[in-house]
Amino acid sequence: MHKLFAAALALLSCAACNTTPSAATPPFEAAAASPEHAWLRQLVGEWRVTSEASMGTDQPPMKMESSESVRAIGALWVLSEGRAVMHDGPFTSLLTLGFDPAQGCFVGTWVDTMQTHLWSYRGELDRERNTLTLEASGPGFEDPSQRALYRDVIELVDRDHKRLTSSVQGPDGAWTEFMRAEYTRVK
Repeated sequence: MHKLFAAALALLSCAACNTTPSAATPPFEAAAASPEHAWLRQLVGEWRVTSEASMGTDQPPMKMESSESVRAIGALWVLSEGRAVMHDGPFTSLLTLGFDPAQGCFVGTWVDTMQTHLWSYRGELDRERNTLTLEASGPGFEDPSQRALYRDVIELVDRDHKRLTSSVQGPDGAWTEFMRAEYTRVK
């Protein structure tokens, strides 16, 4: 009796959706990879990173060695995990990058072990298809209660080298670079 009730409920549900069990379609179709998705796959690999960040006008720059492991999530996304030691403790970051054809731009997120803000990126490739520029809004350096616009630029120097620069836009509209990192492919 219980199985009969379940079957009747399933048929009624299908009728309410104006479909039959055998004609049911999946809720969505898998997206096809685009040339932009293929571009992202160039980032996949293991990377050694040397970086330098500005710590303020009255302080010397912070130099750091770190690593990055980038893997593909299917043909549409890449996931990057960065690892370093900062302030005598471990630092981990996660970056997701993909391309959204509906928005016509690259999209992504960034989280790390030092801050609570979830960064949401939007960006585009240059005409030469060597440089991906990503922008995100987040807490300001001087006053975290105020929003600031940030720009991360990933430049593919060659197959085994890439460069990342990070900048913040000031109230006057000018961009100030505060971090530069050089990446060398390990494998």
